[in-house]
Amino acid sequence: MPTARLHRALSELPAADWDALHDGRNPFVAHAFLDGLERTGCLRPDWGWTPCHLGLWEGDALVAAAPGYLKANSHGEFVFDHAWAQAYARHGLDYYPKWLCAVPYSPVTGPRLLARDDAARRRLPAAIAGFVQRSGLSSAHVNFHDAASEAAFAAEPEDAGWMLREDLQYHWRNDAGWRDFEAFLGAMDHRHRKNIRQERRKVRDAGIVVRVVHGDEASDDDLAAMHGFYLATFADYGNSPALTLEFIHHLAEAMPRQLVLMLAERDGRAIAGALCLRGGDTLYGRYWGASERHPGLHFETCYYQGIDYCLREGLRQFEPGAQGEHKIARGFLPVRVRSRHWIADPRFAQALHGWCAEERAAVEAQRQALQRHAPFRGDAA
Repeated sequence: MPTARLHRALSELPAADWDALHDGRNPFVAHAFLDGLERTGCLRPDWGWTPCHLGLWEGDALVAAAPGYLKANSHGEFVFDHAWAQAYARHGLDYYPKWLCAVPYSPVTGPRLLARDDAARRRLPAAIAGFVQRSGLSSAHVNFHDAASEAAFAAEPEDAGWMLREDLQYHWRNDAGWRDFEAFLGAMDHRHRKNIRQERRKVRDAGIVVRVVHGDEASDDDLAAMHGFYLATFADYGNSPALTLEFIHHLAEAMPRQLVLMLAERDGRAIAGALCLRGGDTLYGRYWGASERHPGLHFETCYYQGIDYCLREGLRQFEPGAQGEHKIARGFLPVRVRSRHWIADPRFAQALHGWCAEERAAVEAQRQALQRHAPFRGDAA
């Protein structure tokens, strides 16, 4: 029987052992990415993030693991449970700290229950719940997990208490086998096709060109410009930026072909940028910013350049980030994303079980309604 151990820093686990537990197609669970966040000052206890990774060991062999954090708030998670915390407070109970299995600041679906095989993966839900119970924490949460992780939760007994929540994101997929951007546009109805061409033309007419560079092609100026755009966006919304310039440099060095920057330039000077990461068959858009405002610039930098990149590189999917119904008109369709939640207090667990079921039904109704606004012709859908 594997033994569960807690690890207060990912550096306690050899990178080779950690990365042997996943197929390497999702960059966000790579040891280099998660350890980089910890080493370069992106995660701090005073911001609510304390690393607390769970590993299952058979002797000296790591057979399963979950990237975990003790959370003192619900910031940077993108699965919203503030109402749950308020309900606890109204009853004089502490919701925080809680335990979260996720990739910090990244609402990206991917492996969460990492394991050398399905048998080891199925042991993780019970191990997580046992740790939370022994530690006196309020709850455990696993956000944006993939199908393999979901299968491990689904294999749990009905009374295990892992509640399922769902939400919507908007993803672009090339299931039709489009060869280039014109073929993609050709699948759309006239109105949406015309709108996208007009948006792209406005950017070109403003004298803006977009340069795409990977981490090993990016200069120090490129990386500094991208980080500056990121800081500006957070300042515009009054939020506190977490990613450091040191982390951006780390990505360029440790994950050189997975870091992809879309840098929009005018008169030879970068005026906007989007930071993406490349996976096995998916491009993930994460951050954007601009020092100048031009019509269509956001859509060109964050959406159309990403689609172009996927078509050139043969990637099947583009996930440009959370939320945004405006993405539908640009070819990104609504898909469900998952999270699982284990609540220690049986009274709250019982009440939230029904709440989650109602939420899932509402999300599915919304997905079906939004799908009717897809921009593609009926014969091209």
